[in-house]
Amino acid sequence: VQLQASGGGLVQPGGSLRLSCVASGGLASINVMSWYYQAPGKQREWVADIARSGTMNFADSVKGRFTISRDNSKNTIFLHMDSLKPEDTGVYYCRALPTYGGTVWGQGTQVTVSS
Repeated sequence: VQLQASGGGLVQPGGSLRLSCVASGGLASINVMSWYYQAPGKQREWVADIARSGTMNFADSVKGRFTISRDNSKNTIFLHMDSLKPEDTGVYYCRALPTYGGTVWGQGTQVTVSS
């Protein structure tokens, strides 16, 4: 499995972005897909995840603002981010837990929330 994240950019506070993460090899070979973010000068933090079953979980800081969806035909998961705040600024990474074990990280995509 390899992951390719995209969709970051500059957005004003209150705005929206949609991040994408394409998984080569297909989503069926992945138990859990997750999003993390790393703010400047801070450690990487978990944001949200979606299991193969469809169960989703979100960090308290993004509940009600972020959602996850997936398109199995495109081997892609999406992180829909609404009501963005300056503190959401950071590099966003997708991560996969494949069925065969191990952990796979994608490259990051920069999200900047600023007026």
